[in-house]
Amino acid sequence: MSKIKRVFKNLRIIIALIAILLAIVAIHPNPFVKGVAIRSVAFNSSASIGGIQSPKPTATPMSRERVISMNNVPIDDLQDYYDFISDLKINRTINIKTTKGLYKLTTKEKIEVIQLNETTVKKIIEPVFNETLNKTVNVTKWVTVNKTEIIHTGEVEDIGLIIYEAPTTNIKKGLDLQGGTRVLLQPAEEISKDEMDMLIANMKYRLNVYGLSDVIVRQAGDLSGNQYVLVEIAGAKEEEVKELLAKQGKFEATIGNKTVFRGGTDITYVCRSADCSGIDPYVGCGQTQEGNWACRFRFSISLSPEAAQKQADLTANLQVISEEGQNDYLSEKLILYLDDKKVDELNIGADLKGKAATEIAISGSGAGATRQEAIFNSLENMKKLQTILITGSLPVKLDIVKTDSISPVFGKEFVKNALFIGLLAVIAVSVIVFIRYKSLKVAIPMLFTMATELILLLGMAALIGWNIDLAAIAGIIIAIGTGVDHQIVIADEILKGEAAVYDWKKRIKKAFFIIMAAYFTTAVAMIPLLFAGAGLIKGFAITTIMGITFGVLIARPAYAAVVEILLKE
Repeated sequence: MSKIKRVFKNLRIIIALIAILLAIVAIHPNPFVKGVAIRSVAFNSSASIGGIQSPKPTATPMSRERVISMNNVPIDDLQDYYDFISDLKINRTINIKTTKGLYKLTTKEKIEVIQLNETTVKKIIEPVFNETLNKTVNVTKWVTVNKTEIIHTGEVEDIGLIIYEAPTTNIKKGLDLQGGTRVLLQPAEEISKDEMDMLIANMKYRLNVYGLSDVIVRQAGDLSGNQYVLVEIAGAKEEEVKELLAKQGKFEATIGNKTVFRGGTDITYVCRSADCSGIDPYVGCGQTQEGNWACRFRFSISLSPEAAQKQADLTANLQVISEEGQNDYLSEKLILYLDDKKVDELNIGADLKGKAATEIAISGSGAGATRQEAIFNSLENMKKLQTILITGSLPVKLDIVKTDSISPVFGKEFVKNALFIGLLAVIAVSVIVFIRYKSLKVAIPMLFTMATELILLLGMAALIGWNIDLAAIAGIIIAIGTGVDHQIVIADEILKGEAAVYDWKKRIKKAFFIIMAAYFTTAVAMIPLLFAGAGLIKGFAITTIMGITFGVLIARPAYAAVVEILLKE
């Protein structure tokens, strides 16, 4: 009993215990957590209108907002959530209780707009500024439009919550373990550090505006000095982000080959709500001659006063063209370019001649093999264009070097297999150590030291928000394996000292001289790997360095103290 007291009074052991406690606090384990965590919230959805917001990318997993109940029905897991959603009716109120409050949503009907390939003349009342009266007056106009039909599908529109299994710790899983998309991009030309910082900030903003969370955007490089940007998006599909990331997003509108406005600073507001954006009600969707479907979208934007004045100057001397049965329009069109490619051209109404209008409409299209696919593609194109108009262009064009799309099912299976194999490895090591030394006083402290090093590593990862992926797991294995090797060196030196009645302190110093030499050798070998492979194996290098550092400074000195106290008579 006196030896046990001496163990817990030893300074090195006390330091190790305090470090373990702090690591557990950082990990914040809670295996009994209930509910489903919110990954992101779709724009203009019922959830967004009801006040639920997407979590911040920097939020720790355990602080993520979780859905606890819906209409007083407990939501304990994903199955409970999807069972409740599948029974929803149109125009029903949903009271959603989360860990951060109570929200009231109203379900909406899913509406489809299709084109009937017919035309009709429609009477509209449009407010127009009259310079003679110096005020806005209502003007009656007759316009020819394509006849459209609004189809009430009778189905409930998705409420807009993207959810996932509630995390039970603050340990962030990498894409290899939870699924998602990884994209490695390379700037088309070498850029400075300030430009790289601007590029990364712009990309983060763009992805957040687009509605994606759990986003990691960081600079990477290789041993040849090439610059890269690594983007990891959990839970996202490859097609969702590939085009958005690759495009520089340089948007501009011209009249007569002269720029009127550009995306970003020239645009003060972009409408993304259902009342002023979506499928164009005057055009809708229709079939092409080839049998495919095409849909046209439309949304409004607000220009800065400077851009509006530039538009007024460029239209002041244009001719007005009149055609029977159509609205009068100007001789030049407003042409839209995205990354120097023409994407659309719009007639400019005659009433805008020389007028500094700040409110204009932007339109475009999408296509697909079916009407539903065309609607989806059209709305996706609209969403990307809106994002680019809000965020502006990236400072440099990016080329996609590599993309990886990982299934969440694969990640779950890997975690199960990794835990199983890890447990077998620990048992095997423990048995071999016991056979070698035939002493529980050596084997049991070694087992606890391995667990200590693992807890310290995971605690640091949770504290700094480092993702645990395949590379990091490989680093953990290396760190713990190195730790076992070092503990065997310590045990051998202590047992030799016991047999030859040598000075214990000299033996332990000799052991730690060997350990420190091995530590510095491993750490130096890991440094080049921080930059190799465009930084894709950076997690392996960092985890290995952190693991062996914790082992050398905290866990292994504590192990030496325990074994010395237990074995020394």
